[in-house]
Amino acid sequence: MIPFQVNRFRALAMIALALACTPANGTKQGESRTTSRTDTAAIPAVLVPSADSDVVKADLGRIQGSPTAPVWVIEVSDFQCPYCKQWHAETYGKLREEFVRTGKVRLAYINFPLAQHVHARPAAEGAMCAGAQGKFWEMHDALFTSQTKWEGLPSSASFFDSLARSTGVDLARWRACVQSGKMRAWIQADHDRAEAAGAASTPSFMIGDKILVGAQPIENLRSAIDSALAKSKKTAP
Repeated sequence: MIPFQVNRFRALAMIALALACTPANGTKQGESRTTSRTDTAAIPAVLVPSADSDVVKADLGRIQGSPTAPVWVIEVSDFQCPYCKQWHAETYGKLREEFVRTGKVRLAYINFPLAQHVHARPAAEGAMCAGAQGKFWEMHDALFTSQTKWEGLPSSASFFDSLARSTGVDLARWRACVQSGKMRAWIQADHDRAEAAGAASTPSFMIGDKILVGAQPIENLRSAIDSALAKSKKTAP
């Protein structure tokens, strides 16, 4: 279960470090901030009940880390956002090595495709359908690494097809999943839950009671994670 929380009132502290993609009708790109999440109430982790085994596997497949890790890092992202690609290239590997593989953090990817990114939703569908076969993170990496090759294409379908093939999925099954549209409601639910919890730009990172916005360096994430780890120790029985 991915722990989302509703954010009714937000105290904003601006920091001039990272870059973020914002909705076309939102604030300018280049915004970066840290938000303290206060007056929170839990909302259900699953808003789209599904008996479809592909959807269930995909939901679990975009989480990595030990089930006993005391802290969640929720990455709210858009596969076509250049700043999400930047974060993936510069910081994702460091976060994984320092915190995920050491059992301190569980990392979850939440889809937040922005309307101006025409290939963002198809990319999310492709990743989730790969996740149904246990290949979410492989497709995640392939999409970000190759973003500049597909972002300007009139149609991304054949390119995503080749990426899926490179991850080793059963291609016929992956194609059937994409063509069925079965992940679309789940992706929209991701977007709606993240927005309700306070996310408005990509990438955003929900860590403990904070939302960090923009392509944050490992130093900022480390500070937020260390704070969350310290709080988890205080509340442990």
